[in-house]
Amino acid sequence: MRSYDDPCGVARALAAVGERWALLVVRELLLGPKRFAELGRGLPGMSPNVLSQRLRDLQAAGVLTRRDLGPPVSAAVYELTEWGHQLEPVLLALGRWGARAPLRSAAPLGVDALMLALRTTYVPDGGPPALVRLRLGVDTFTIATTGQELRVTRGDTEAPDAGVDTDAATLRDVVFGRRGLTDAVAAGTLTLTGDRDTAARVLGSFRRPAPADTGTPRPGTARAGASAG
Repeated sequence: MRSYDDPCGVARALAAVGERWALLVVRELLLGPKRFAELGRGLPGMSPNVLSQRLRDLQAAGVLTRRDLGPPVSAAVYELTEWGHQLEPVLLALGRWGARAPLRSAAPLGVDALMLALRTTYVPDGGPPALVRLRLGVDTFTIATTGQELRVTRGDTEAPDAGVDTDAATLRDVVFGRRGLTDAVAAGTLTLTGDRDTAARVLGSFRRPAPADTGTPRPGTARAGASAG
């Protein structure tokens, strides 16, 4: 692992998770354990060799662990340690900050990355509590909101108020206003079950943050090249 020979906590954190792709591997594990192939599916731009190396690095740093599943499943999963899970608020804050940067990629947003985006762009509506089952292909999530807070967990729920079946690209377009919910339902790319008003309210409670003004210096600072005196 990289060493900065610097006792600062930021430098020590970067020594553990500062390598390229490392925090994205953590992102993919925030909602629960995954197999190697599932991690690769969520990180299509990452080669298997690099993924293997990052998993070894993060395991050596104590951020994640590898666990063998018992019979009849002969496979291993990777999951965050308790210390690794403490990176969640860091990633949420980083996601909010990064969402204001210019979007320069046309690549599709991965499923787990989209779930993180929902958490960082939720705008409380003050409405009643709601439970929405969200199916995106082979992935199922439960969205729970109190009207003030939103929580996303991997897995189904027994008695949701509403259900949404769609794909990640359609959901991204609907929740961020690039496509109307009615249009997606009419086109057959999104299916609603249960209380449709609840589903519409929850899907309409996300807002893209305003772009950052990257050219304006903070008060009391001078632009590069400007005289300080």
